Amino acid sequence: MTESRTGRDPESVSRFVEHFAAQLVEAGMARMPSRVFAALLASDTGALTSAELSEQLQISPAAVSGAVRYLAQVHMVSREREPGSRRERYRVHSDQWYEALTNREAIIKRWEEALREGVAGLGAGTPAGRRLAETLDFFEFIEKDVAEMMERWRTYREQKYNRP
Repeated sequence: MTESRTGRDPESVSRFVEHFAAQLVEAGMARMPSRVFAALLASDTGALTSAELSEQLQISPAAVSGAVRYLAQVHMVSREREPGSRRERYRVHSDQWYEALTNREAIIKRWEEALREGVAGLGAGTPAGRRLAETLDFFEFIEKDVAEMMERWRTYREQKYNRP
């Protein structure tokens, strides 16, 4: 990424990418997906090719591929074909946080089902069963608040950014 193409200082972009990636790593995301995600987030178009990511981050195409595979699985990026080319571009969307959290809801639902089965199998009156029941109650409690929060976000986003 050159300064003349973007009008931005590449060093400033790099500092942001590495700083934000470090925050994602601290929160539990693996290092390479964090760096790739931050680079996509910081790009003006929100989309870069594997070669562009490799060059900007000074990493191998294999590292980009592994990072993108993970990010696509957790719905934080999507893959697009460049028209008339076999090259793929990887895109981060403005609603990636919304999508990621929405997909976490599906995971929480599966956890809840597994916890219900665990409580039934271990016995609700056992120490382990009580611990699983409390965990299940926690997930059911936050699930309700998350659903309400997501609806408030949709309304807020529509009003502020004039888009659904």
